[in-house]
Amino acid sequence: MEPLLATSRVQGTRGSSSFFLPSSASHGLRSRAGVRSTKAISASRWQSIFGKVRSSDFAACDTAKVCCRHVGEGVVEEKAPQMLDMSLSLKYSTGKAYPLGASEVEGGVNLAIFSQHAFSVTLCLLLSDREDNEEPDSGIIEVELDPQRNKTGDIWHICVEGLPSSGVLYGYRIDGPRRWEQGHRFDSSIILLDPYAKLVSGRKFFGDTNDKSSKFLGTFDFVCSSFDWGPDYKLPNIPEADLVIYEMNVRAFTADESSGLDVDIRGSYLGVIDKIPHLLELGINAVELLPVFEFDELEFQRYPNPRDHMVNTWGYSTLNFFAPMSRYASAGGGPLAASQEFKQMVKALHNAGIEVILDVVYNHTNEADDKDPYTTSFRGIDNKVYYMVDLNNNAQLLNFSGCGNTLNCNHPVVMELILDSLRHWVKEYHIDGFRFDLASVLCRGSDGSPLNAPPVVKAIAKDAILSRCKIIAEPWDCAGLYLVGRFPNWDRWAEWNGKYRDDIRKFIKGDPGMKGAFATRLSGSSDLYQVNKRKPYHSVNFVIAHDGFTLYDLVSYNNKHNDANGEHGRDGSNDNFSWNCGFEGETDDINIVSLRSRQMKNFHMALMISQGTPMMLMGDDHLYSLLV
Repeated sequence: MEPLLATSRVQGTRGSSSFFLPSSASHGLRSRAGVRSTKAISASRWQSIFGKVRSSDFAACDTAKVCCRHVGEGVVEEKAPQMLDMSLSLKYSTGKAYPLGASEVEGGVNLAIFSQHAFSVTLCLLLSDREDNEEPDSGIIEVELDPQRNKTGDIWHICVEGLPSSGVLYGYRIDGPRRWEQGHRFDSSIILLDPYAKLVSGRKFFGDTNDKSSKFLGTFDFVCSSFDWGPDYKLPNIPEADLVIYEMNVRAFTADESSGLDVDIRGSYLGVIDKIPHLLELGINAVELLPVFEFDELEFQRYPNPRDHMVNTWGYSTLNFFAPMSRYASAGGGPLAASQEFKQMVKALHNAGIEVILDVVYNHTNEADDKDPYTTSFRGIDNKVYYMVDLNNNAQLLNFSGCGNTLNCNHPVVMELILDSLRHWVKEYHIDGFRFDLASVLCRGSDGSPLNAPPVVKAIAKDAILSRCKIIAEPWDCAGLYLVGRFPNWDRWAEWNGKYRDDIRKFIKGDPGMKGAFATRLSGSSDLYQVNKRKPYHSVNFVIAHDGFTLYDLVSYNNKHNDANGEHGRDGSNDNFSWNCGFEGETDDINIVSLRSRQMKNFHMALMISQGTPMMLMGDDHLYSLLV
């Protein structure tokens, strides 16, 4: 049976082969077999889904969007609305379950997403003008997947033939049981981000408060040729025993005008390239980048709260585990530019002999808690699978991360997501290693109980693609699972040595009885790492890290002064083992200033002569303070 071509027109008349509706009646017409399709959205509904719209966005959209369609052999073919492209004709077929996400197939794009408990999945396509990014978004197509034809096991899938190979935004509406007490949080009114989207489109410019309501959708590009790494390019492959790590934030590294960079380059991946000479002058050979996965820096401003004046610069609030942060592209270039410029940065660092380690956050996501949820993806796709829930307490989200939710890392589906993400960063972006934030969460089962041999930790250690990578655990979480020296390691995992930090600070500020501990830490922490085949370099030694006092503040303050963030000093550790050298804060007393200078040198000298892998923090080389 030949499929019938359906076309949208301005008038509301009925013809022999097509049925045209006025816009007021255009939503909701569906075929009852095979793939089901709707194409309609009003400006008010668009605003509720995608945020604020301009009046011009819908000037060309007051036409019928839904037309008669005829289904034959599981295929629906239709012509896109006039406002999109009169030459664009889309055909929908069953598709395939793998790979997850969007993938290019002959003649079209295959899309696949996991949801075990959903009973309805609708693909949402937004075809923007692909020639001029300044043109308004042109419309939305919604295609409801048939569970009899478009589902294999727990994977929902569809192939869209005729879809452009770039310039398409997509997401999903997903519905399922509305049984909160069973752990479900389905809400079909929200268009959800594909967890396997390789690129994510959101607001263009970092911290743009005029675009707070920006939504985040997946996108893809199968047009651009593969990145040219160059004929002489090679990985640094620095032995772990020789690493000197510099922990840094991509945006904060060059965002200030003092960087001397052009305004379009500041705070970007390209900005890092410009400062490679400074990194080489420091003598480091690895950068550990604070999170560079897509995140919403304005998440604190979604509703009134003590931090609603703040912008999330660190990025420990992941939206998607595959896409580079799009607003780290130069000049608001968007997700594809971010991907290309990220590769340029890695290439330039590698050519300078500097490895790239990513700080990755697989312990929680941006979606917050049950009180003030920020549903963008996993929560609405299959909350019970992706997150740990307490089935004995109305299926409330368990919170071992301190951020409202905890990723269910040892569930087979979530574990595979984590492994696929890590492999993607190694294969696509040539990443050299990973530091796992709150890695003790990876050592918990679905009910939160600690595991002696957590499957995901073992799988990362044993994975062939990840075998060349450095893997570093932050061996604690926010619920007391402190595993320094005891993190399940398979002789592969290194650890942030929190005991090194504390003992070095105590000794140098003059606490009594610390000589033995100081000597142990300087000589490689054998009490922690002389086990099986572990080596001193499995101890990542640090005195200062991003989440606490800077080196300058460590010798200038006895107490926390976290006033600007609205937490009234309640956040952060109270056990910082700092000493102000005789005066709290800034002073012109030459004796105190001189003592502080000597103490900072003492800390850095101890770090650099210790056995193990040293790590220093961005800004300490300039005596940066968080309080001045």
